[in-house]
Amino acid sequence: MQTLGFVDRWLASANRALATLAGTPPMQRAYPAAAEPETLQDPAARREAAALMRVNHVGEVCAQALYEAQALGARDPKLRAVFRAAAQQEVDHLAWTERRMEELGGRPSLLNPLWYAGAFTIGLLAARFGDRVSLGFMAETERQVEAHLLNHLQRLPAEDRRSRAIVAAMKADEAQHAEHAMALGGAELPWLARQAMRLAARVMTRTAHYI
Repeated sequence: MQTLGFVDRWLASANRALATLAGTPPMQRAYPAAAEPETLQDPAARREAAALMRVNHVGEVCAQALYEAQALGARDPKLRAVFRAAAQQEVDHLAWTERRMEELGGRPSLLNPLWYAGAFTIGLLAARFGDRVSLGFMAETERQVEAHLLNHLQRLPAEDRRSRAIVAAMKADEAQHAEHAMALGGAELPWLARQAMRLAARVMTRTAHYI
């Protein structure tokens, strides 16, 4: 029965990976941009906004992979539920960024399967170091994503109120996830680990901006 449970979890994980990569997930919460008019008309500005939203979409693809892997590797069933809940909330972010990309005439990254596989591997590695380290990794990831979203709020055209509403809502969620992970006993990661995470994120964001 224990082996069957393990196999079932991996099959369910594979199914969620396909759902993340294959189509637009349903939103559980309202679209943050719904109340904002479409004011961005300049073609160059729309292309840049679409590229930024593509980067954010890649970040949410990676978040699904990370939390899926960390849930698989969690030793405590209660902690497994924490990662699943975080992933479910991030599904909204995935749907929001995909919808905004389409509104701007953009497209998802062509490398999404690669981003997912890489993030999933990193999530499994974090889980191998134990639950406290895995929670600390979650917190540090969310802190870095929050900083990245703040940068996007500064880079998005001031008149692009729809994109800015989405990014602001995402940023608030990421801050809550980081605080929750530390409150559950997450360990602060070493400086070198944090820097390696920043370097990997920089490579991803710069590549996804164009591809």
